Amino acid sequence: MNRAATAVLALPLVLAGCHVQGKNPAHSDENVMINADGSGRVAFNFPFAKGSIKLPASMMHNGELDLDGVKMPAGTSTTGFHMNSANNETVLVMNFTNPGTPEQVRSYFVDAFAKKGMTAKIDGDSVTGRSKDGSPFTIAVTPAGAGSQGQIVVHSKD
Repeated sequence: MNRAATAVLALPLVLAGCHVQGKNPAHSDENVMINADGSGRVAFNFPFAKGSIKLPASMMHNGELDLDGVKMPAGTSTTGFHMNSANNETVLVMNFTNPGTPEQVRSYFVDAFAKKGMTAKIDGDSVTGRSKDGSPFTIAVTPAGAGSQGQIVVHSKD
C-alpha cells in the first residue's frame, strides 16, 4: 500500500504556481497531511510546505486508485480522500460512490483481490483484508440512492 504514499509524493510536482507557504524544517514535526474533496480542493501540509490548490473536479471523479493491482469498480467516483503520515504510520482514507449495489461492490472487491492472490472477506457491510505488504485495509460500502457509497481505510507502517 506504500504505492498510495508514493503517488502522493508526486503531488509537489503539481504544486508549482499554487498557494504555498514555506515552513522551517528545523521546526517541523515531520508529519505529512493531504486532504481533498470531490470538487478538487486539495490542502496539504508537508514538513517543507503548507498550502492548497484547486484541481479540476474531473481529476477526483475520473482518477484511478490501485490497491495492489486491484482497480476500483467501473463507474466509481472519488468524493474525497485524506492521507496522514506521522510516527512511521500512514493512514489513507478514500471516499467513493458507485452505481452498483453495496453487495455488488463488496463482491467485486473480494473477487478482484482473490484474482491477485490476496485474501479479502466480507465482514458485515465491509470488505477486510491485508495488502501484499501486510497493511490492513477496510472497505466499508453502504447504500446511497440507487447505488452505493464507500470508504477505504488503509493503515501502513513505514
